[in-house]
Amino acid sequence: MKLKIMSSEGEKGNIELPKQFEEPIRADLIHRVVVSIQSHKRQPHGTNPRAGKDYSAKLSKRRRNYRGSYGKGISRIPRKIMTRRGMQMHMVGALAPGTVGGRKAHSSKAEKKLSKKINDQERKKSIRSALHASVIKELVIKRGHKTPDNYPFIIDNSFEKLKKTKDVVTSLEKLGLTQELERTKEKTVRAGKGKGRGRKYRKKKGPLLVVGNKCDLVKTAKNIPGIDVITVESLNTELLAPGTHPGRLTLYTQNSIERLQKEKLFT
Repeated sequence: MKLKIMSSEGEKGNIELPKQFEEPIRADLIHRVVVSIQSHKRQPHGTNPRAGKDYSAKLSKRRRNYRGSYGKGISRIPRKIMTRRGMQMHMVGALAPGTVGGRKAHSSKAEKKLSKKINDQERKKSIRSALHASVIKELVIKRGHKTPDNYPFIIDNSFEKLKKTKDVVTSLEKLGLTQELERTKEKTVRAGKGKGRGRKYRKKKGPLLVVGNKCDLVKTAKNIPGIDVITVESLNTELLAPGTHPGRLTLYTQNSIERLQKEKLFT
């Protein structure tokens, strides 16, 4: 499969895509790998092991025990004595899950293993599958991206040397990505408690820029909403298929394609 090499001035030739872009698209495999990557970001959490167990409540198994609850016409749960008058006890339930201030029945535990493993061959196969999906215009449009008429294409190496954010925006607009940049500017207020937990707004994913090596573009494009810039060896399935949905609008520089072919990455 051949793609055009585009610059801000226009077309500058063609390039043959490497074999990594010929992998059949496996949506099920992409889903599993993305979920695995997301599981590694989860923070272990759990309740205090002593939560709800700090009372000296007990449940006597003897029918005629002093300070027992048997024969009193009350339920047989652990209780603590609040007051007493002779042999008459005023007891309230404690410790048991069904009581006020008692322990939780099935509390979250910090020692639980949250991360999900994935085979290395499956991981590489999912990246190749997501690479293929990124150059299929129908899948990219299905994800909600506003693609130019001549998509897919490769961008010239001159993009890697851009040192100002406004120059990056201007260059992307010349490539026909004006509508896409407008789409990613929109943000909505998140529903639920996440508003108070550092993630008030929901933002849309925009183009992914893949470069050959660390360059000026990594920093200059960082402040553009929705855009991610990554070196080709650091690609993963989550970047190529955010939310487990393959077909992200991706712009590869000529250097990144050459490195994929020369170094046989992800094979």
